[in-house]
Amino acid sequence: MMSSTWRDEQHPSFLNFISCFLKENSFRLNIVPIAPDFIFNCGGLSVAFMFLTNWDGVDTESFYRKVQKLKEQFANFYVVITLPTKEQNDSLIHSYIKYGVQLGRPTFVPVRDLEMGFEKIVKIAHARGACKRQDALAKIKAEKEKSVQAMEIYLQVVTSIPGVDSHGANVLNQTIGSIEAIAKSSKEYLLETTDLSPTTAETITRFFRDPKFYLAPKIG
Repeated sequence: MMSSTWRDEQHPSFLNFISCFLKENSFRLNIVPIAPDFIFNCGGLSVAFMFLTNWDGVDTESFYRKVQKLKEQFANFYVVITLPTKEQNDSLIHSYIKYGVQLGRPTFVPVRDLEMGFEKIVKIAHARGACKRQDALAKIKAEKEKSVQAMEIYLQVVTSIPGVDSHGANVLNQTIGSIEAIAKSSKEYLLETTDLSPTTAETITRFFRDPKFYLAPKIG
């Protein structure tokens, strides 16, 4: 998304470059009245940018006030500034110190020209989105491993019931569910919902309800 206010301040040739660059990188451009100059949504992550294309004549007090406000609104926020000369770069550093900006909050990205500045914006947005996707994949993998471990424990517990093998444990998992649900099931319900034999169903109900049964020593 591009700010309509920011767009109105730019030269048509630069806007054309932005449009073509976004299209080449499979981004869709929307012009909207937003506070930042750009917001990219990549991999489920929103990344906001201020893009100052001309440092000369900037009202630094208003500029840093806006930076502070946007920093509070967006967790992922960057300030890109075109600084083609050493004098402009020195001026930015002086103002940065004067207004007590905390290093890296937000990150300032100085660039030499407009095209480089916008390319930096797209690269940053894409990189942050890629990191977000990697984090999501890592979480999915961790949840899958956790699920596998939980299933292994489930099978160990259920197959400890005399007469219940891994097939019977899987049947109980798919039809009855949790160990707690199995413990509450009657013999009749087990026979109705599974393909277990009457003897096995009887053993399961006794296992969970008869202390003399589940505390008795097991032979063999």
